[in-house]
Amino acid sequence: MSSSDTAAALASANLGFDHLFSNHIADARTAFSAQQSPFHLLGLGACAFLEAALGMESGMTGEASRLLTQSEAGARKAAAEAKSRKGGTSGDRGDGAGRFAAGLEWEILSADAVVLLGLSHALSESYMGYLQCMYSLNSAHSKFTRLYKTVFPNGLPEGSKSVVPSAASSRESLVQPVPVPAAVAAPAKKSVLGRWGASAVWGRSSASSSSSSLAAPSLRSSASSLSLRPSPAEASRPPEGPVEEMIVAGTAFGFGLFNLVFSLLPKKIQSLVGLFGFKHDRALALKALALSAGVDIGGGSLVAAGTGRDVHGVFAGLVLMTFYGVVLLLSGYQADEAELVRVYKGVVDSIEARYPAGALWILNRAKILRMTNDANGAIAVLQNALETGPRTFVQADTLLVFELAWTLLAQRRHREAAEAFIKLTELNSWSHATYYFIAAGCYISLGDRTKAQELFDALPGLLERKKMGGKDLPTEVLIRKRMAYYQEKQKRRGGDPSRYVESVKISSADELGIFWNTYQRIDDSVAEAHIKELAAFTPPVMISVPSPYLPGNQASAASAGPLDLDTPDESALRALLLGLMHRTLRLYEPARALLESAAGATLKASTWIAGVAEFELAVAELREAESQSVGPEGWGRVLDGVEARLTVVQGLVGKSDVDLASRLESRVALLRDEVEKKRGMVKKAA
Repeated sequence: MSSSDTAAALASANLGFDHLFSNHIADARTAFSAQQSPFHLLGLGACAFLEAALGMESGMTGEASRLLTQSEAGARKAAAEAKSRKGGTSGDRGDGAGRFAAGLEWEILSADAVVLLGLSHALSESYMGYLQCMYSLNSAHSKFTRLYKTVFPNGLPEGSKSVVPSAASSRESLVQPVPVPAAVAAPAKKSVLGRWGASAVWGRSSASSSSSSLAAPSLRSSASSLSLRPSPAEASRPPEGPVEEMIVAGTAFGFGLFNLVFSLLPKKIQSLVGLFGFKHDRALALKALALSAGVDIGGGSLVAAGTGRDVHGVFAGLVLMTFYGVVLLLSGYQADEAELVRVYKGVVDSIEARYPAGALWILNRAKILRMTNDANGAIAVLQNALETGPRTFVQADTLLVFELAWTLLAQRRHREAAEAFIKLTELNSWSHATYYFIAAGCYISLGDRTKAQELFDALPGLLERKKMGGKDLPTEVLIRKRMAYYQEKQKRRGGDPSRYVESVKISSADELGIFWNTYQRIDDSVAEAHIKELAAFTPPVMISVPSPYLPGNQASAASAGPLDLDTPDESALRALLLGLMHRTLRLYEPARALLESAAGATLKASTWIAGVAEFELAVAELREAESQSVGPEGWGRVLDGVEARLTVVQGLVGKSDVDLASRLESRVALLRDEVEKKRGMVKKAA
């Protein structure tokens, strides 16, 4: 395929991605079906993959794998043909002036296909699927690391500088040492196990990033294939045309994606990766993704830093949005929340301007509103998006319903929330048991226990549905335990076994809301309503410090019937929820007393409570310090104390019987990063 044919095929395929990002997947498929180029096959494979991944539709994974395999084979063939043409280069001008090695665009496309193919295998949740995923990701990671060294031999550019190295600097790098980030350093050992462990195993970085000055990769042998011309004009001109944009944005995206993923995963696997010498750099990963997306995440304002127009730039923006959204939702505390929101909003603005109807960008717009304490604004954005049409990308719209359901629940709009969670069972095949369990809790809060019991009655059948991989999801493991607990309590109290909903006092929706950190950004009035409901249960709440919402703290008159909460597990769950509400209301002393009560309880069934309560205590200490004018020494003590608490949490998470342990471990990792950032800020200000 000639350079002009390549550019035309890429431009044609990009029209399909424009439809996809605008929520019109049927039109995207039509555009991708117009040709049989590797670009178009990748687009069709991406459509199938997104439907499978976003909707958990296992039937689409086979089709995705087939199309992606064809795309990857076509890309490899095109790359070999391009390299066989002597003196050829990759570019759009058609005059031999391309600045990159011939076939580089096909290598990027091949790596893209391998990434999606690997993730498609993982959707099966089978042992063989995971092995195939690891093999694919190992291959793709190696490809992107090599591409990074070629396209950015002197590292990523700063700010809005040209994203393409000059010919002179690139040629110079062939014979002189250049700084290479530790993230791209290959493992010292080249055994099969070493390669697999270093590249394919997922781990997360320590709080600090490191880099080292290493000799440049051995590019001397490929100097002739690079065909770089030391033209002075080349040093400053940006990528020219879709092919050069793809090479720059695609390389930055792939490299950034892998390093970010490796930096986020569980500490146990991170330690295993470290044994094989692999290092990763979170800051560099974010910078690479920002360059691909065409935004600058380091300055005082967002400015163009890259092309921002290539398809990879859109995916890079999505990765950045997801990362920032997760940090704001789950870390509990951010060292510089205002800056995080500013950058997050800037990335969303950049892509939403191009695709205003795209569900993924609307979703993140709503998340920003929710994270900046405008829940009603978030609800309005989501409801408006769901009411407009026509739309053909159902799986993307499902994410809007999911976000709407949780936001409604956070606002105690229980009837609407229940309807939204039930609606999700019509839109995707993910855990219907989880949706029903939450909806039942909403009806308990509404006082409609008959409807709640109907939903509980449906749970056994939903839990026995065949799962991909044959394993229950973590939430379903918890649900099984809770259902057994409710039924045992009803039996112990002599109630009607068919109406065990009568034994449920604390809403099942409120309980699961803890894992989604639902209560951190709710209005004061909502927190107060929660406290009123929880404080009404018997026995009364007893804590060592006063709370304006828990007057007296003394035992009330003996109740006429059995206690509402008659086990340590239930009392600890109430104390945890009350501690979260008091912290939200900035009442840190009673919040601390309540959370300490939950953390120190001896529990039989709810083994997850101690770790979560300890984590929330760490968050409370950070937020309390933030609310006061704490000096550098004071911050030092607070941060040391928080680190100690997180170490305790990490130990509790390691126990095999802790429910949703991986989610708590991820929260610990995110909070450790924020603690390290705060240390740096305090040190700088001192």
